[in-house]
Amino acid sequence: MKKVMIYAYTKFNLGDDLFIKVLCERYPNVKFVLYAPKEYKFVFNQINNLQVIPSNSFIIRFINLALRQIRKGLSIRQFVANRCNAAVYIGGSIFMQQDNWQQTLRKKEKMKIKNKPFYVIGANFGPYQDEEFYVQYKELFKTYTDICFREEYSYNLFNDLENVRVANDVIFNLKSQKKLSRKNIVISVIKPSIRKEFKGIDEIYYQKIKELSIYFIDKGYEVILMSFCEYEEDNEAVEEILRTIPKKYSNCITKHFYKYNLDETLTKITTTSFVIATRFHAMILGWVYNKPVFPIIYSKKMTNDIKDISFSGLYTEIKKINTLDVSQVYENMKKNKIDLTKHLIDAEKQFEKLDEFLLN
Repeated sequence: MKKVMIYAYTKFNLGDDLFIKVLCERYPNVKFVLYAPKEYKFVFNQINNLQVIPSNSFIIRFINLALRQIRKGLSIRQFVANRCNAAVYIGGSIFMQQDNWQQTLRKKEKMKIKNKPFYVIGANFGPYQDEEFYVQYKELFKTYTDICFREEYSYNLFNDLENVRVANDVIFNLKSQKKLSRKNIVISVIKPSIRKEFKGIDEIYYQKIKELSIYFIDKGYEVILMSFCEYEEDNEAVEEILRTIPKKYSNCITKHFYKYNLDETLTKITTTSFVIATRFHAMILGWVYNKPVFPIIYSKKMTNDIKDISFSGLYTEIKKINTLDVSQVYENMKKNKIDLTKHLIDAEKQFEKLDEFLLN
């Protein structure tokens, strides 16, 4: 049985956790290893071919400390990775320019396993500001076995490299679930101000989500305010919005926080009538489950995907949300479903090169 090291964003973000789920379920005869907080054993307790090495356990921390005394940079994760047949780095926004990006780049360089294949699946590149960021990552990408981006924009930045490809988002590979829709809507929310470009707009954004919630309740819908990532303070955003909802509406609005409850969260989306999506993967999941979607754009990755999918429905940018007419969102609910047939087929290509290695 082949053994594969998974590198991923392990902060209990629904989208990234779904990447891991899709990967492991695609290859049931492969043993996957994930170095992540011990709570991930609960998230993926039904995935039998995934071993979680608990990064936050006392024993692992003690061993890591001892290994660093032997040699700087040595760790349990590196030790385990060296005994795998390959590594897969799976995620979306895993190549963004942030403060101290040179240090992050060095960490990514250390992920590679000597003389073993290294695959990148499902990523986008950027946003970035400095040309040097682009140049140094391009040099790193030349050393990878295969890179499959999820959007044309990122692909076009590196399409002169022979190992670079593009296909639709990994989450389009999720198995469809046909369940009876309820008369409710899911609104995925974020805390805008954790991103420096959105400092100062929390209250404007929360006020508009409140308006949308009340409008749909008046139309006879129940509203679910959904957090995709506690670490990025989605939970706090939900609580702030709920505090502003008048008491007479309180019986018609609930909160749902994702953390260990992956299947329950997916069920909320598969049974909803409509998705108002600030989170990127709320938008994608809405499309996957054939729901009308109204995106609230907080990142170019959403705009890029809307363009690639040829989505013709309405949407708004988070910086312009104060001008949004909530009645237009309601009208948009009835006419913005899209045919995903070709996109679902295209998303299979994310795994094309990994299939060649693991299935042969």
